[in-house]
Amino acid sequence: MPFGFYIIMAAQFFSALADNALLIAAIAALREMQAPSEYEPLLKTFFTVSYVVLAAFVGAFADSMPKWRVMFISNTIKIIGCSMMFFGAHPLVAYAIVGLGAAAYSPAKYGILTEYLPHRLLVVANGWIEGLTVGAIILGVVIGGTLIKPDVAATMLSFDFPLIDTGVDTPGEMAVCVVAVFYLLASLFNLYIPDTGVDHKPVRRNPLYLMHEFGHCLALLWRDKLGQVSLAVTTLFWGAGATLQFIVIKWAEAALSLDLSHSSMLQGVVAVGVAIGAAAAAKMITLRKSVRVIPLGIAMGIIVLVMNFVHEVWLAVPLLILIGGLSGFFVVPMNALLQHRGHILMGAGHSIAVQNFNENLSILIMTGLYYAMVKADLSVYWVLTLFGLFVSSAMYLVKRRHDANQREHDDVIHLDDGGLH
Repeated sequence: MPFGFYIIMAAQFFSALADNALLIAAIAALREMQAPSEYEPLLKTFFTVSYVVLAAFVGAFADSMPKWRVMFISNTIKIIGCSMMFFGAHPLVAYAIVGLGAAAYSPAKYGILTEYLPHRLLVVANGWIEGLTVGAIILGVVIGGTLIKPDVAATMLSFDFPLIDTGVDTPGEMAVCVVAVFYLLASLFNLYIPDTGVDHKPVRRNPLYLMHEFGHCLALLWRDKLGQVSLAVTTLFWGAGATLQFIVIKWAEAALSLDLSHSSMLQGVVAVGVAIGAAAAAKMITLRKSVRVIPLGIAMGIIVLVMNFVHEVWLAVPLLILIGGLSGFFVVPMNALLQHRGHILMGAGHSIAVQNFNENLSILIMTGLYYAMVKADLSVYWVLTLFGLFVSSAMYLVKRRHDANQREHDDVIHLDDGGLH
């Protein structure tokens, strides 16, 4: 891999680490201000909405200038949101600003891979990026949780500079300050990301034109035979993955009798599986072989049904690692294929914006359906069953669609089947 790729990875790692540590700090801030408990899950909603609402604009923005500059500007927006939380803005509002920065950051983060690397390295690059992002999520949650622990917070707050009042007086403020350091590190790495030399077109200022252009790109990717398959898979994956986060907590409480702190750790177990699967896919799967992993999505949905019969932690951990591993193994090649088709059809930034729109809309819809089922007092075992059957059925339909497309015209044969390294 070129050295610049590792700079991109470092920038992404610290930015994702800060996002997830800040989420825990935001929850702590809500509790400090004694906000209603239902505000806490709204943090994710406020963060995600920007991806959907601004999808028509962030892609054009990402393609209008060098990707490193887009990443730097977007990371600066995140720092502004982080600073707003420190200076007393409502955590929901501040975290929504961070989500705005993340929505603009994502098309540039993934788009630069297609500009900087040859197509044959896209799968391995995505494997590294996804694995590193999962690691940042796990470490970010751990760091955020550690920072707001009373004993750790008290120790860190006891440090002060002579003759200088830092204004940091609460565990929440201290946690936000530490998170800000991670964002600053990400910005520093952004400045050293290489310019790929790709020509960029100035962004149009007319919002109606941008929305029309986005609609055209959306239709273009869904009409493309390989684009529609990869987009369907990644859209389903992210919606299902976000919902599974909540289901795992509820299931662990009901089936394993774990409290919230321990059941939350099982999310990390799934994430470890995703990282392993992503790394394995990066080693084993070429772009041409990417469509062969679709049956693993069907298998994942079926294996989720096994959770209904597990009541011991020693069985739950390997099962969740397996589910996460299958997820990572099939989503990374699909992600690479989608980026490849999008880059060819419309440009990297527009492509990732379309992908983000679909995936985050899926998250909002599927988590909304999950909350509706919980509100209806549906047993978590029924929720698991419906979830597993839905994932398997949807992936089976995607496979049927791809097989039909291939019978009509073999598009896979044109994909790069070169070595990954």
